[in-house]
Amino acid sequence: MSAYLAFARSSFQVQLAYRNEVWANIFGKLVQVVARVAIWQAAYAGVGAPVVDGVSLQQMVTYAMLGGAVMGATRPERIIGEIGRSLKTGDIAVWLLKPLSYPLYIFANECGSFGYRLITQVIPTIAFTALFYGMLPPASLFHALMFIAFWALSFTLLSLMSMLFGLIAFWLMTSFSLDWILGALLQLFSGLLVPFWFFPEPLAAIARHLPFAWIVYYPNSVYLGRLSATDTWLHLGLGLGWAGLVLLGVLWLWRSASTRITVQGG
Repeated sequence: MSAYLAFARSSFQVQLAYRNEVWANIFGKLVQVVARVAIWQAAYAGVGAPVVDGVSLQQMVTYAMLGGAVMGATRPERIIGEIGRSLKTGDIAVWLLKPLSYPLYIFANECGSFGYRLITQVIPTIAFTALFYGMLPPASLFHALMFIAFWALSFTLLSLMSMLFGLIAFWLMTSFSLDWILGALLQLFSGLLVPFWFFPEPLAAIARHLPFAWIVYYPNSVYLGRLSATDTWLHLGLGLGWAGLVLLGVLWLWRSASTRITVQGG
């Protein structure tokens, strides 16, 4: 375990070497969040009502800011790109000789990067936009604590999904377009652009049961108090179940990929 903690610490320190990118990244995040908020302000102004389907404009502004925070701290394309580069350079074969788990290494590496982005990008962006637009507090202390739990689940699930897509590159021999596919699925089915409250049925019912929903929609819904305590615990359990299934998929793909490397490499 100490080895993986070292990988996480090393990843955090490596990110510190690129401090000049911090301001550019913060600016980029601000533009994204401001654009999402502006879209919802325009949509509510067009409807001419402060509340639509039981959702107020201030709730949607908070949802848009939180969505940028939840997704902004995790970079799926970075994980997929790392696996693709290791495959292309042949460095991936070295992991077959190490008494370490390659998926755990990727996860530990992303944890370090997550910590860096949280401190230097996510928190400053949320603080600035909250001062400018206003941001609702959590519905209750229970919902605040559960939001943290759901955010941790979101990070874990998204990291595992990224590894799952990245490992598919062993059969395609390239990671090109895999991050695009995952990104498109996340944009539609995570609730990042449009929460499922506004989805037509039966698409909303389907989307609420897909693992992507635990990336943005459920953490934000918990924060805003849209889920009761019973439903919150239920969906936390369901999300953990999805994380377990995706983890099994990652482990199976890595085992199959390791066999593929061994056979092709002799």
